Amino acid sequence: MSKVIKRHWTSNIVSGMPRRDRLSCDYGAYVPDALVGRGIALDGDVAADVVDAEVAIARLDVEASALIETEALARILLRAEAVASSRIEGLEVGASRLLRAEATRESGGHVSDVTASEVLANIDAMRFALDGLHPGDEIVLERLLEVHRRLLRGTWLDEHAGVVRTEQNWIGGSSYNPCSAAFVPPPPEHVLGLLQDLCAFCNGDSLPAVAQAAIAHAQFETIHPFVDGNGRTGRALIHLVLRRRGLATRVLVPVSLVLATWARDYIDGLTSYRYRGPASARAAHEGINLWIARFAAACTRAVEDSIAFEARIARIEEDWRERLGSVREGSALDLLVRALPGAPLFTATSAAELIERSFIAANEAIARLLDAGVIRQVSMGRRNRAFEARDIVTAFTDFERRLASPAGDTNLAPPARRAARAPGARTYA
Repeated sequence: MSKVIKRHWTSNIVSGMPRRDRLSCDYGAYVPDALVGRGIALDGDVAADVVDAEVAIARLDVEASALIETEALARILLRAEAVASSRIEGLEVGASRLLRAEATRESGGHVSDVTASEVLANIDAMRFALDGLHPGDEIVLERLLEVHRRLLRGTWLDEHAGVVRTEQNWIGGSSYNPCSAAFVPPPPEHVLGLLQDLCAFCNGDSLPAVAQAAIAHAQFETIHPFVDGNGRTGRALIHLVLRRRGLATRVLVPVSLVLATWARDYIDGLTSYRYRGPASARAAHEGINLWIARFAAACTRAVEDSIAFEARIARIEEDWRERLGSVREGSALDLLVRALPGAPLFTATSAAELIERSFIAANEAIARLLDAGVIRQVSMGRRNRAFEARDIVTAFTDFERRLASPAGDTNLAPPARRAARAPGARTYA
Protein backbone atom coordinates (compact mmCIF):
# COMPACT_ATOMS: atom_id res chain seq x y z
CA MET A 1 0.00 0.00 0.00
CA SER A 2 1.29 3.48 -0.85
CA LYS A 3 1.74 5.57 2.23
CA VAL A 4 2.90 8.86 3.66
CA ILE A 5 5.58 8.63 6.31
CA LYS A 6 5.50 11.41 8.89
CA ARG A 7 8.86 12.98 9.67
CA HIS A 8 10.12 16.08 11.46
CA TRP A 9 12.46 18.62 9.94
CA THR A 10 14.73 20.44 12.37
CA SER A 11 16.27 23.57 10.98
CA ASN A 12 19.78 24.59 11.99
CA ILE A 13 19.43 28.03 10.44
CA VAL A 14 18.99 30.60 13.17
CA SER A 15 19.47 33.88 11.29
CA GLY A 16 20.38 35.43 7.96
CA MET A 17 17.44 33.92 6.09
CA PRO A 18 13.72 34.73 5.70
CA ARG A 19 11.49 33.10 8.30
CA ARG A 20 10.09 30.57 5.77
CA ASP A 21 13.62 29.26 5.18
CA ARG A 22 14.38 28.96 8.91
CA LEU A 23 11.34 26.88 9.80
CA SER A 24 11.30 23.52 11.56
CA CYS A 25 8.18 21.47 10.83
CA ASP A 26 6.47 18.12 10.46
CA TYR A 27 6.18 16.87 6.89
CA GLY A 28 4.99 13.79 5.04
CA ALA A 29 7.18 11.79 2.61
CA TYR A 30 5.30 9.74 0.01
CA VAL A 31 6.27 6.09 -0.55
CA PRO A 32 4.68 4.50 -3.65
CA ASP A 33 3.68 0.89 -4.07
CA ALA A 34 6.15 -1.45 -5.71
CA LEU A 35 5.40 -2.23 -9.35
CA VAL A 36 6.48 -5.84 -9.76
CA GLY A 37 3.55 -8.23 -9.44
CA ARG A 38 1.02 -5.46 -9.31
CA GLY A 39 -2.08 -5.75 -11.50
CA ILE A 40 -2.60 -2.68 -13.71
CA ALA A 41 -5.70 -2.53 -15.90
CA LEU A 42 -6.30 -0.06 -18.72
CA ASP A 43 -9.74 1.39 -19.38
CA GLY A 44 -11.03 0.88 -22.91
CA ASP A 45 -10.47 4.46 -24.07
CA VAL A 46 -7.00 4.54 -22.50
CA ALA A 47 -6.08 1.25 -24.16
CA ALA A 48 -7.17 2.78 -27.48
CA ASP A 49 -4.97 5.86 -26.83
CA VAL A 50 -2.02 3.56 -26.13
CA VAL A 51 -2.62 1.62 -29.35
CA ASP A 52 -2.75 4.88 -31.33
CA ALA A 53 0.56 5.96 -29.80
CA GLU A 54 2.26 2.64 -30.49
CA VAL A 55 1.07 2.55 -34.11
CA ALA A 56 2.35 6.08 -34.60
CA ILE A 57 5.76 5.37 -33.05
CA ALA A 58 6.15 2.14 -35.03
CA ARG A 59 5.33 4.01 -38.23
CA LEU A 60 7.94 6.68 -37.55
CA ASP A 61 10.52 4.04 -36.68
CA VAL A 62 9.89 2.00 -39.84
CA GLU A 63 9.27 4.74 -42.39
CA ALA A 64 11.79 7.35 -41.21
CA SER A 65 14.38 6.58 -43.88
CA ALA A 66 11.85 6.99 -46.69
CA LEU A 67 12.48 10.74 -46.73
CA ILE A 68 15.91 11.43 -45.28
CA GLU A 69 18.83 9.50 -43.87
CA THR A 70 17.79 7.76 -40.65
CA GLU A 71 21.04 8.70 -38.94
CA ALA A 72 20.50 12.41 -39.64
CA LEU A 73 16.91 12.24 -38.41
CA ALA A 74 18.04 10.34 -35.31
CA ARG A 75 20.56 13.09 -34.53
CA ILE A 76 17.91 15.78 -34.94
CA LEU A 77 15.32 14.02 -32.79
CA LEU A 78 17.93 13.21 -30.15
CA ARG A 79 18.90 16.88 -30.04
CA ALA A 80 15.27 18.01 -29.92
CA GLU A 81 14.39 15.63 -27.09
CA ALA A 82 17.47 16.59 -25.05
CA VAL A 83 16.76 20.30 -25.51
CA ALA A 84 13.14 19.87 -24.44
CA SER A 85 14.01 17.67 -21.47
CA SER A 86 16.54 20.27 -20.33
CA ARG A 87 14.02 23.07 -20.84
CA ILE A 88 11.60 21.38 -18.44
CA GLU A 89 14.45 21.58 -15.93
CA GLY A 90 14.86 25.31 -16.64
CA LEU A 91 17.87 25.14 -18.97
CA GLU A 92 16.96 27.46 -21.88
CA VAL A 93 19.04 27.32 -25.06
CA GLY A 94 18.11 27.96 -28.69
CA ALA A 95 19.07 25.88 -31.71
CA SER A 96 21.83 28.17 -33.03
CA ARG A 97 23.40 28.57 -29.61
CA LEU A 98 23.40 24.83 -28.97
CA LEU A 99 24.76 23.98 -32.41
CA ARG A 100 27.62 26.45 -32.00
CA ALA A 101 28.52 24.95 -28.64
CA GLU A 102 28.34 21.46 -30.13
CA ALA A 103 30.55 22.42 -33.07
CA THR A 104 33.04 24.16 -30.78
CA ARG A 105 33.34 21.07 -28.62
CA GLU A 106 33.72 18.74 -31.60
CA SER A 107 36.53 20.92 -32.97
CA GLY A 108 38.39 20.61 -29.67
CA GLY A 109 37.56 24.08 -28.38
CA HIS A 110 36.40 25.10 -24.93
CA VAL A 111 32.65 25.66 -24.52
CA SER A 112 32.23 28.67 -22.24
CA ASP A 113 28.43 28.63 -22.43
CA VAL A 114 27.53 26.84 -19.20
CA THR A 115 23.87 26.29 -20.08
CA ALA A 116 24.70 24.93 -23.52
CA SER A 117 27.27 22.62 -21.91
CA GLU A 118 24.63 21.17 -19.60
CA VAL A 119 22.27 20.57 -22.52
CA LEU A 120 25.12 18.92 -24.44
CA ALA A 121 25.64 16.69 -21.40
CA ASN A 122 21.97 15.75 -21.65
CA ILE A 123 22.48 14.79 -25.31
CA ASP A 124 25.52 12.70 -24.35
CA ALA A 125 23.61 11.01 -21.53
CA MET A 126 20.66 10.24 -23.81
CA ARG A 127 22.98 8.84 -26.47
CA PHE A 128 24.75 6.66 -23.91
CA ALA A 129 21.42 5.45 -22.53
CA LEU A 130 20.41 4.04 -25.91
CA ASP A 131 23.78 2.96 -27.34
CA GLY A 132 24.22 -0.78 -27.08
CA LEU A 133 20.67 -1.37 -25.82
CA HIS A 134 18.79 -3.76 -28.09
CA PRO A 135 15.23 -5.08 -28.02
CA GLY A 136 14.94 -7.60 -25.20
CA ASP A 137 18.02 -6.38 -23.31
CA GLU A 138 17.60 -5.75 -19.61
CA ILE A 139 17.52 -2.23 -18.18
CA VAL A 140 19.84 -2.35 -15.19
CA LEU A 141 20.34 0.15 -12.42
CA GLU A 142 23.99 0.66 -13.40
CA ARG A 143 22.88 2.08 -16.77
CA LEU A 144 20.59 4.60 -15.09
CA LEU A 145 23.37 5.62 -12.71
CA GLU A 146 25.74 6.14 -15.64
CA VAL A 147 23.15 8.26 -17.45
CA HIS A 148 22.91 10.45 -14.38
CA ARG A 149 26.69 10.52 -13.98
CA ARG A 150 27.07 11.88 -17.51
CA LEU A 151 24.43 14.51 -16.87
CA LEU A 152 26.11 16.04 -13.84
CA ARG A 153 29.76 15.29 -14.58
CA GLY A 154 31.81 18.47 -14.63
CA THR A 155 29.07 20.61 -13.09
CA TRP A 156 29.02 22.10 -9.59
CA LEU A 157 27.08 18.98 -8.55
CA ASP A 158 29.77 16.61 -9.82
CA GLU A 159 30.13 14.88 -6.44
CA HIS A 160 26.49 13.75 -6.70
CA ALA A 161 26.81 12.43 -10.27
CA GLY A 162 25.61 8.83 -10.48
CA VAL A 163 25.02 8.65 -6.71
CA VAL A 164 21.70 7.63 -5.19
CA ARG A 165 20.71 10.22 -2.62
CA THR A 166 21.20 9.59 1.09
CA GLU A 167 19.24 12.63 2.23
CA GLN A 168 15.64 13.75 2.01
CA ASN A 169 14.77 15.91 -0.97
CA TRP A 170 11.57 17.66 -2.02
CA ILE A 171 9.91 19.55 -4.85
CA GLY A 172 8.72 23.15 -4.57
CA GLY A 173 8.57 25.50 -1.62
CA SER A 174 11.74 26.60 0.15
CA SER A 175 15.18 25.41 -0.88
CA TYR A 176 16.07 24.98 2.80
CA ASN A 177 13.23 22.87 4.22
CA PRO A 178 10.27 20.74 3.08
CA CYS A 179 7.72 22.67 5.14
CA SER A 180 5.94 24.21 2.12
CA ALA A 181 6.96 21.61 -0.48
CA ALA A 182 4.53 20.62 -3.23
CA PHE A 183 5.75 17.02 -3.03
CA VAL A 184 8.15 15.11 -0.77
CA PRO A 185 9.56 11.88 -2.28
CA PRO A 186 10.32 8.73 -0.27
CA PRO A 187 12.84 8.89 2.59
CA PRO A 188 16.33 7.86 1.47
CA GLU A 189 16.22 4.41 3.08
CA HIS A 190 13.42 3.41 0.66
CA VAL A 191 15.07 4.65 -2.52
CA LEU A 192 17.38 1.80 -3.52
CA GLY A 193 14.74 -0.90 -3.09
CA LEU A 194 12.23 1.12 -5.12
CA LEU A 195 14.80 1.63 -7.90
CA GLN A 196 15.54 -2.09 -8.06
CA ASP A 197 11.81 -2.81 -8.25
CA LEU A 198 11.47 -0.21 -11.02
CA CYS A 199 14.20 -1.82 -13.10
CA ALA A 200 12.59 -5.23 -12.68
CA PHE A 201 9.26 -3.76 -13.83
CA CYS A 202 10.94 -2.21 -16.87
CA ASN A 203 12.23 -5.65 -17.87
CA GLY A 204 8.75 -7.19 -17.98
CA ASP A 205 6.34 -7.26 -20.89
CA SER A 206 2.90 -7.65 -19.34
CA LEU A 207 1.83 -4.15 -20.41
CA PRO A 208 1.94 -2.38 -23.78
CA ALA A 209 5.26 -0.57 -24.25
CA VAL A 210 3.81 2.96 -24.12
CA ALA A 211 1.89 2.21 -20.92
CA GLN A 212 5.01 0.65 -19.40
CA ALA A 213 7.12 3.70 -20.35
CA ALA A 214 4.51 6.04 -18.87
CA ILE A 215 4.41 4.18 -15.56
CA ALA A 216 8.20 3.79 -15.41
CA HIS A 217 8.67 7.53 -15.89
CA ALA A 218 6.04 8.45 -13.29
CA GLN A 219 7.47 6.00 -10.77
CA PHE A 220 10.99 7.31 -11.31
CA GLU A 221 9.85 10.91 -10.83
CA THR A 222 8.01 9.85 -7.70
CA ILE A 223 11.09 8.12 -6.26
CA HIS A 224 13.23 11.14 -7.20
CA PRO A 225 16.40 9.18 -6.42
CA PHE A 226 19.02 11.89 -7.05
CA VAL A 227 19.96 15.23 -5.58
CA ASP A 228 19.44 16.84 -9.01
CA GLY A 229 18.88 15.75 -12.62
CA ASN A 230 15.93 13.49 -11.81
CA GLY A 231 13.71 14.82 -14.58
CA ARG A 232 16.26 14.42 -17.34
CA THR A 233 17.20 10.92 -16.18
CA GLY A 234 13.55 9.96 -15.85
CA ARG A 235 12.82 11.15 -19.37
CA ALA A 236 15.77 9.13 -20.69
CA LEU A 237 14.16 6.11 -19.05
CA ILE A 238 11.14 6.57 -21.33
CA HIS A 239 13.31 5.94 -24.37
CA LEU A 240 15.10 3.02 -22.73
CA VAL A 241 11.77 1.26 -22.28
CA LEU A 242 10.62 2.00 -25.85
CA ARG A 243 13.96 0.75 -27.21
CA ARG A 244 14.01 -2.40 -25.07
CA ARG A 245 10.47 -3.27 -26.16
CA GLY A 246 11.46 -2.89 -29.82
CA LEU A 247 8.98 -0.09 -30.51
CA ALA A 248 11.49 2.67 -31.27
CA THR A 249 14.71 1.03 -32.41
CA ARG A 250 16.02 3.72 -34.78
CA VAL A 251 14.41 7.03 -33.82
CA LEU A 252 13.82 8.87 -30.59
CA VAL A 253 10.33 10.32 -30.20
CA PRO A 254 10.65 13.89 -28.82
CA VAL A 255 7.86 13.41 -26.30
CA SER A 256 9.48 15.89 -23.89
CA LEU A 257 8.75 18.71 -26.35
CA VAL A 258 5.06 17.99 -25.91
CA LEU A 259 5.26 17.43 -22.15
CA ALA A 260 7.01 20.79 -21.85
CA THR A 261 4.12 22.39 -23.74
CA TRP A 262 1.51 20.58 -21.69
CA ALA A 263 3.32 21.48 -18.46
CA ARG A 264 0.21 21.77 -16.31
CA ASP A 265 -1.26 18.52 -17.62
CA TYR A 266 2.13 16.88 -17.16
CA ILE A 267 2.35 17.86 -13.50
CA ASP A 268 -1.33 17.06 -12.89
CA GLY A 269 -0.83 13.66 -14.49
CA LEU A 270 2.12 12.83 -12.28
CA THR A 271 0.17 14.03 -9.25
CA SER A 272 -2.81 11.83 -10.13
CA TYR A 273 -0.44 8.87 -10.40
CA ARG A 274 0.55 9.35 -6.75
CA TYR A 275 -2.60 7.94 -5.17
CA ARG A 276 -2.83 7.18 -1.48
CA GLY A 277 -4.11 3.85 -0.26
CA PRO A 278 -4.18 0.33 -1.64
CA ALA A 279 -3.19 -0.32 -5.27
CA SER A 280 -6.60 -1.92 -5.83
CA ALA A 281 -8.46 1.25 -4.88
CA ARG A 282 -10.55 3.08 -7.47
CA ALA A 283 -8.47 6.23 -6.99
CA ALA A 284 -5.31 4.31 -7.87
CA HIS A 285 -6.87 2.90 -11.03
CA GLU A 286 -8.24 6.25 -12.18
CA GLY A 287 -5.04 8.14 -11.41
CA ILE A 288 -2.81 5.75 -13.33
CA ASN A 289 -5.18 5.64 -16.30
CA LEU A 290 -5.33 9.44 -16.43
CA TRP A 291 -1.53 9.66 -16.52
CA ILE A 292 -1.14 6.92 -19.15
CA ALA A 293 -3.74 8.55 -21.40
CA ARG A 294 -1.97 11.91 -21.27
CA PHE A 295 1.42 10.34 -21.87
CA ALA A 296 0.11 8.34 -24.84
CA ALA A 297 -1.45 11.47 -26.34
CA ALA A 298 1.88 13.29 -25.97
CA CYS A 299 3.64 10.46 -27.83
CA THR A 300 1.13 10.58 -30.67
CA ARG A 301 1.42 14.34 -31.00
CA ALA A 302 5.23 14.16 -30.98
CA VAL A 303 5.22 11.59 -33.77
CA GLU A 304 2.79 13.57 -35.92
CA ASP A 305 4.96 16.68 -35.74
CA SER A 306 8.13 14.63 -36.29
CA ILE A 307 6.70 13.21 -39.52
CA ALA A 308 5.75 16.70 -40.72
CA PHE A 309 9.24 17.92 -39.83
CA GLU A 310 10.88 15.05 -41.68
CA ALA A 311 8.84 15.89 -44.78
CA ARG A 312 10.02 19.49 -44.54
CA ILE A 313 13.64 18.38 -44.32
CA ALA A 314 13.13 16.24 -47.43
CA ARG A 315 11.79 19.26 -49.32
CA ILE A 316 14.81 21.28 -48.24
CA GLU A 317 17.16 18.58 -49.52
CA GLU A 318 15.28 18.45 -52.84
CA ASP A 319 15.72 22.21 -53.23
CA TRP A 320 19.43 21.94 -52.45
CA ARG A 321 19.93 19.29 -55.11
CA GLU A 322 18.10 21.38 -57.69
CA ARG A 323 20.45 24.28 -56.94
CA LEU A 324 23.53 22.04 -57.00
CA GLY A 325 22.70 20.44 -60.32
CA SER A 326 24.34 17.11 -61.06
CA VAL A 327 25.49 15.32 -57.88
CA ARG A 328 27.15 11.93 -58.30
CA GLU A 329 25.69 9.32 -55.97
CA GLY A 330 28.15 8.31 -53.27
CA SER A 331 30.37 11.34 -53.85
CA ALA A 332 31.60 13.50 -50.99
CA LEU A 333 29.07 16.15 -52.01
CA ASP A 334 26.21 13.63 -52.02
CA LEU A 335 27.20 12.30 -48.61
CA LEU A 336 27.52 15.78 -47.12
CA VAL A 337 24.12 16.86 -48.43
CA ARG A 338 22.61 13.78 -46.77
CA ALA A 339 24.45 14.49 -43.52
CA LEU A 340 23.64 18.21 -43.23
CA PRO A 341 20.22 17.79 -41.56
CA GLY A 342 21.90 16.08 -38.61
CA ALA A 343 24.93 18.41 -38.55
CA PRO A 344 23.87 21.83 -39.87
CA LEU A 345 26.86 23.61 -38.31
CA PHE A 346 30.27 22.15 -39.08
CA THR A 347 33.91 22.76 -39.91
CA ALA A 348 35.86 21.30 -42.82
CA THR A 349 37.50 18.86 -40.43
CA SER A 350 34.24 17.71 -38.84
CA ALA A 351 32.68 17.38 -42.31
CA ALA A 352 35.49 15.07 -43.42
CA GLU A 353 35.01 12.96 -40.30
CA LEU A 354 31.24 12.93 -40.70
CA ILE A 355 31.28 11.60 -44.28
CA GLU A 356 34.47 9.58 -43.80
CA ARG A 357 36.24 11.17 -46.74
CA SER A 358 39.51 13.07 -47.06
CA PHE A 359 39.87 16.69 -45.96
CA ILE A 360 40.45 17.69 -49.61
CA ALA A 361 37.28 15.93 -50.78
CA ALA A 362 35.26 17.53 -47.98
CA ASN A 363 36.64 20.96 -48.87
CA GLU A 364 35.66 20.53 -52.50
CA ALA A 365 32.13 19.56 -51.46
CA ILE A 366 31.94 22.56 -49.17
CA ALA A 367 32.95 24.85 -52.03
CA ARG A 368 30.10 23.51 -54.17
CA LEU A 369 27.63 24.02 -51.33
CA LEU A 370 28.83 27.59 -50.80
CA ASP A 371 28.53 28.42 -54.51
CA ALA A 372 24.96 27.07 -54.56
CA GLY A 373 23.96 29.00 -51.46
CA VAL A 374 23.17 25.83 -49.54
CA ILE A 375 25.51 26.82 -46.71
CA ARG A 376 27.12 30.01 -45.55
CA GLN A 377 30.38 30.69 -43.76
CA VAL A 378 30.14 31.79 -40.13
CA SER A 379 32.70 32.59 -37.47
CA MET A 380 33.19 30.26 -34.55
CA GLY A 381 35.82 31.51 -32.17
CA ARG A 382 38.98 33.24 -33.36
CA ARG A 383 40.51 30.50 -35.48
CA ASN A 384 37.85 28.12 -36.65
CA ARG A 385 36.08 28.72 -39.94
CA ALA A 386 32.66 27.11 -39.77
CA PHE A 387 29.74 26.64 -42.12
CA GLU A 388 26.01 26.68 -41.46
CA ALA A 389 23.04 25.22 -43.32
CA ARG A 390 20.66 27.94 -42.24
CA ASP A 391 17.62 26.25 -43.74
CA ILE A 392 18.02 23.36 -41.29
CA VAL A 393 18.53 25.63 -38.28
CA THR A 394 15.36 27.48 -39.29
CA ALA A 395 13.43 24.23 -39.71
CA PHE A 396 14.66 22.95 -36.34
CA THR A 397 13.54 26.17 -34.64
CA ASP A 398 10.15 26.03 -36.34
CA PHE A 399 9.81 22.38 -35.29
CA GLU A 400 10.35 23.34 -31.66
CA ARG A 401 7.92 26.26 -31.95
CA ARG A 402 5.30 23.99 -33.53
CA LEU A 403 5.57 21.56 -30.64
CA ALA A 404 5.39 24.49 -28.21
CA SER A 405 1.97 25.45 -29.60
CA PRO A 406 -1.03 23.70 -28.02
CA ALA A 407 -2.65 23.66 -31.48
CA GLY A 408 0.48 22.43 -33.26
CA ASP A 409 0.54 25.64 -35.31
CA THR A 410 1.84 28.97 -34.02
CA ASN A 411 -0.45 30.73 -36.49
CA LEU A 412 -3.44 29.28 -34.64
CA ALA A 413 -2.08 29.35 -31.08
CA PRO A 414 1.10 30.98 -29.79
CA PRO A 415 3.69 28.90 -27.92
CA ALA A 416 2.44 27.90 -24.48
CA ARG A 417 5.99 28.05 -23.11
CA ARG A 418 9.22 29.84 -23.86
CA ALA A 419 10.44 28.97 -27.33
CA ALA A 420 12.96 30.34 -29.78
CA ARG A 421 11.79 33.29 -31.87
CA ALA A 422 10.56 32.52 -35.36
CA PRO A 423 13.50 32.97 -37.74
CA GLY A 424 13.08 35.08 -40.85
CA ALA A 425 14.56 32.67 -43.36
CA ARG A 426 13.38 30.69 -46.38
CA THR A 427 10.59 28.26 -45.50
CA TYR A 428 9.58 24.91 -46.94
CA ALA A 429 6.19 24.43 -45.29
